[in-house]
Amino acid sequence: MSRGFKERIVRFVFPKISRGYLIRLGAIIITAFVLFRFILLPMHIRGGSMEPTYRDGGFTFCWLQRYLFSEPERFDVVTVRLAGPRIMYLKRVVAFPGETVAFKDGNLYVNDRKMDEPHVVYECDWNKPPVTVKPGHLYVVGDNRSVPMENHQFGQIMKQRITGSPLW
Repeated sequence: MSRGFKERIVRFVFPKISRGYLIRLGAIIITAFVLFRFILLPMHIRGGSMEPTYRDGGFTFCWLQRYLFSEPERFDVVTVRLAGPRIMYLKRVVAFPGETVAFKDGNLYVNDRKMDEPHVVYECDWNKPPVTVKPGHLYVVGDNRSVPMENHQFGQIMKQRITGSPLW
C-alpha cells in the first residue's frame, strides 16, 4: 500500500475534530434517532407463530407510519403492541368489526365462508366456535397453526394496538 492511501485511511478512521465534522455528526445522530424512533423500529423476531412467513430469530423493521393514512386490510401482517413500546407481536389480520370468525378442522371461516390462506402451509386441526369481532377491534392470528391452539396468541385486539407493519 502506498503511503498516501494509508494516510487517507487513518484520516477517515480518525478525522480531525472540526466544526463541520461536529455538525455532520450531530445531523447523523438526529437523523438516526428520528428514523429509528418514529419511522422504522428495528425488530428481532422471537417465536415461530408466523413461520414460514417470518422465521424465529429473524430481523425486520416495523414501519410505524404504515397505517397513518390507511386502515389494515384482510391478510395484512401487522405489528401489535402488547405491553410497552418494546414488546410486539407479528400477526395477520383476518377479520374486521362485525364479522364472525371460526376455525373448523383447521380451516378459517369468516362469516361462514371458508377463507383461502396460501400463507398457511403447516397442517392444522384447530376448532373454535364462531365469535363476532367487537367494534373497534380486529381479529388477528399467526400463520403457523401447527402450534396447539392453547399455545398460540391470537384473537381480537383493539385497533389502537396496531403500531405498523413489517417492512419486509
